[in-house]
Amino acid sequence: MSDRHHHGHGEAGHHRPEHRHRGASPFHRLTHLLAPHSHETADTLDSALESSARGMRALWVSLAVLGVTALAQAVVVVVSGSVALLGDTVHNAADALTAVPLGIAFVLGRRAATRRFTYGYGRAEDLAGIAIVLTIAASAAFAGWTALDRLLDPRPVEHIPVVAVAALVGFAGNEWVARYRIRVGRAIGSAALVADGLHARTDGFTSLAVLLGAGGAALGWRFADPVVGLAITAAIVLVLRNAAREVFRRVMDAVDPALVDRAEQALTRVPGVRGVGELRLRWIGHRLRAEVAVVVDGEATVREAHRVAVEAEHALLHAVPRLTAALVHADPQPAPGVADPHLPLAHHAAR
Repeated sequence: MSDRHHHGHGEAGHHRPEHRHRGASPFHRLTHLLAPHSHETADTLDSALESSARGMRALWVSLAVLGVTALAQAVVVVVSGSVALLGDTVHNAADALTAVPLGIAFVLGRRAATRRFTYGYGRAEDLAGIAIVLTIAASAAFAGWTALDRLLDPRPVEHIPVVAVAALVGFAGNEWVARYRIRVGRAIGSAALVADGLHARTDGFTSLAVLLGAGGAALGWRFADPVVGLAITAAIVLVLRNAAREVFRRVMDAVDPALVDRAEQALTRVPGVRGVGELRLRWIGHRLRAEVAVVVDGEATVREAHRVAVEAEHALLHAVPRLTAALVHADPQPAPGVADPHLPLAHHAAR
């Protein structure tokens, strides 16, 4: 993702490397010397590429673990005929396959912005989130249909001890993958990866439900297996609801209000900022962008207003996690008898 420089007219985009820390304390300058940093486009790309690489590693490792888990369970399904274990196996296989659209999204997200896709390809990650939701819905439908069919036509479950062991294997594999995906997803800000991790965690609990079904079958309750299969379906539906909510929020550009508060607090501490106007944050994939209007001295020169805007952007990049770009617009402080400079735009906003 490449960002243009917005210089002049009191606006600041990504600033040049020679920016100075005007007004900064000696301690602040010393920390910059001991831990040098830059917010150039190249450095932003390095950070973005690293986060995508971490996401890809999480996907491939979890794909391998869940693939082995599902394969082991599938063998037991063939031997035992357990419909509860079949539902769990299908869910695990579907969970493993969700790595494919996410992997494609991470690869696309590395591509630079173009004149057609001026914000880059980070939105592919949101499309992958939709694919994950649809996959969860399909697995819920399959598991429910299979359980109902077995409830109407009960069949004995064979090799119950093997089914129990397979259920424990499913729980262990899914819980490990869940922890890994959630940890990496939160670290890089990927809602789709976190949702996929929560999906895996619920898979682990459904594996424990299969264990309960095996116990019921061992006690002679012939409906234990299909009843547990229906319970698994209900659990999948709950995951579907939560995952759909998270993906919907991301597609609709929702952000945590705490991030907005954090950004506002950082801006109010910037010397020269006399007020914070409209502030917008949005996710593009697992990266944040910001647009904000700050109020500055109405008598300030263009250079002075631009300096304040650059310092405001700098403060945002430090204060808001995973923020990779910010556009800061400087508005003059209102003065008595002076017309609102935005008045010519009023009829556009009314449309």
